[in-house]
Amino acid sequence: MAACACGFVRAVLAFLLAPALVTLLVAPARGRGGRGHGDWGAAELLPPLPPRENAALVARFVTNVCGWGALATISTQEGVRGRPFADVLSLSDGPPGKGSGVPYFYLSPLQQSVGNLQENPYATLTMSLAETSFCRKYGFDPQSPLCAHTILSGTVIKVSETEMDVAKNSLFIRHPEMKTWPSSHNWFFAKLNITNIWVVDYFGGPKIVTPAEYYNATFQ
Repeated sequence: MAACACGFVRAVLAFLLAPALVTLLVAPARGRGGRGHGDWGAAELLPPLPPRENAALVARFVTNVCGWGALATISTQEGVRGRPFADVLSLSDGPPGKGSGVPYFYLSPLQQSVGNLQENPYATLTMSLAETSFCRKYGFDPQSPLCAHTILSGTVIKVSETEMDVAKNSLFIRHPEMKTWPSSHNWFFAKLNITNIWVVDYFGGPKIVTPAEYYNATFQ
């Protein structure tokens, strides 16, 4: 009898909690973006990949649709000094479909990568469509060349006063949570000054794109 009562209670609880669980699963994560915050959102909103023959346009596409990437720097930490050091950083080159191609960051001196950059500003940024719905939709493994990714190398520098508003708007529209981060961490806006570009979007090795080709590509 007791077992029957427990089973009935569990059934009632499951019925009552089901709507709330569904809401949590389908709602955009708070502060990450979502349709109301300049993110690409659902799979149907992601535009098609540009023609693979146009590597510069593919590079601009990847930069614009990706909201984060892995930034590799040269470590200044004891025990690993001089070795590669990679960290995940949020980024943005502007609103969806209206990116400038310039990856902007919101950084703090408390971050290990920033300490590395203060001694050596050279860095390499990798962004992959594995973070979007594209590769999942077609069943591409993140390491597959068909799951396009872009590698940008250069120097990370603080943005100038004249570029401050552009960097701020680009980041905050894609990452609204940043506006609430503690000011005590001394956040500042920075960007990657790109000198070298590689695009991997098909078998046969990376394609080399010049910065001029990259910035002249029109992506909408």
